[in-house]
This record gives sequence, structure tokens and C-alpha cells, in this order.
Amino acid sequence: MRLSYEQLLNYELPEIRQRCTARDAMLYALSVGLGQDPLDASDLAYVGRQHDPLVLPYMAVVLGYPGFWLNAPDIGADTVRLLHGEQGMELFHPIPTAGELIGKTRVVEAVDKGEKGLLLYSEKTLMDAATGRLIARTSATHVLRGDGGMANAGKQARPAHAMPDSPPDWTVLARTRREQALVYRLNGDYNPLHSDPEVAQAAGFPRPILHGLCTFGMVSHAVARCLQPAAQGTVRAVSLRFSGPMYPGETLSVDIWRDGSFRAKAVERDAAVIDNGMLRVA
Repeated sequence: MRLSYEQLLNYELPEIRQRCTARDAMLYALSVGLGQDPLDASDLAYVGRQHDPLVLPYMAVVLGYPGFWLNAPDIGADTVRLLHGEQGMELFHPIPTAGELIGKTRVVEAVDKGEKGLLLYSEKTLMDAATGRLIARTSATHVLRGDGGMANAGKQARPAHAMPDSPPDWTVLARTRREQALVYRLNGDYNPLHSDPEVAQAAGFPRPILHGLCTFGMVSHAVARCLQPAAQGTVRAVSLRFSGPMYPGETLSVDIWRDGSFRAKAVERDAAVIDNGMLRVA
């Protein structure tokens, strides 16, 4: 990475203004797996209404998105070896079906892990342009596996949510579609790791992987349906750790506890995908 620790923390990302419509809300819901059962009345509330569909709260992670900013030449990060490590979201007001939103992203910390790479913590605020109201705050941790050894960077990673010792109260399945990454990228994340087989192989994967934020949306929706099947709009916060890749076409098995804890694995490989998850409702 070309930037020093001090330059990275002061790196200025542009404010993003995004005008959203009901079509955007439906596209997001379809991209995270809703609508596979055309008779599911709950899902149809998000994807089947031509006007005024419900908006999934997890859409906050893609709105006001500054793009794949870590590949900017002046940053010089090794983006081929980049991984999405953690994701969080806190919702303060429902996302409007239509209107203009403002996203402002900033780097909040970098933690050096030496040969394991650099942990980069970022945060985005999402505001309603018309009212100035804070809609959501999202947080992300990226693992820059090729950028360890940054002088003056922090040394202590943030702790993850501790999982319960008891067996889960529910285990539910959610199937991904083989073309799902190609649909999800239409939300604005065009990282070729999710669409170009050659880029995926250069990064050490046999084929393109599913976006971590797509898995985030799918798993969060599954957890919310268990915790409050009739009131998913009351979701207030979600946080999780990505523990492994998900490939389009695989099936998620999601373990859920009544306190909101959750984890998930890819059934076909019996491989952990999500861990240390927590979803909070009002």
C-alpha cells in the first residue's frame, strides 16, 4: 500500500448522493434471494408490489456506496488478495422506498497483522437528503492480505460477538442461485472477484465467489424471519464475521438462537461461511 497509516486515516472519500426508487428496492431483495417461492406472501411484500414495496433494512449496506475505492491508484492496495472480514449495520429509521440518500464513508482504523495482512475498519453514514435525518450507520472490516507491515498502525483487532454454548433454537436452509453474484453486482459492487473466473483463480478461488454482502443480506433475512416473522421491519442492528467464501449455487444452513446470535455454513462443503453473528430487533 502506498499510503501511510496517517494518510489512510485521513483519506477523503467522496460523498455519494443516490436517488432510489421502488425498482432499486425490489432489485436488492431479488439479489439476496427473495422471490424464489412465488407464493411466499412475506417475500412478495418486498418483490411483488409494483408500487411502494417494503424495503429490506439490510439494503443500507449498498446505498450511498462509494464503489470499489480501495483499487484507486493513489491507495495502492493489493485488491486481488482483499477479503471482506466483517460487516455491521445499525438502522435508526426505515429506508424510504423512494428519495435521495447521501452516503459518507471514512476509514476509522487500521490494524497491522504482519504476515497475515492489514485489517482496515471503515464506517458509512446514510442520510436522507431531504430531511438530514440519519437513516443508518454501517461498518465494515476488510482484510488486506497483501498489505501487512504498516508502520504505526494499530495492533489490537476488535472483538467479535461471543456465540452461545447451547445448541441453536432453529436451523434453516437458504439456497443461493448459480447466477446470483451476477445479479447482486447490479447493486453497485463490480469487483471482478465475483464475476471473472481468471481474477477469482488469481485470488486463490476455483471460481467466482458470492459477494460477502449478498450472504449478509440472505442470512440476516433468514434470522429475522425466525425471530420476528410478522415484524421484520423492526430489525435494528446486525453484525457478523465472514469466516469463509460462499459459491453461487450452494445452500446456506443457518443456526439461530433466541437471543439473536447466528452462524451459517455452506451445506455442500460443510464449510463455515458466517460466524459470530448477532441480530437485534426493537
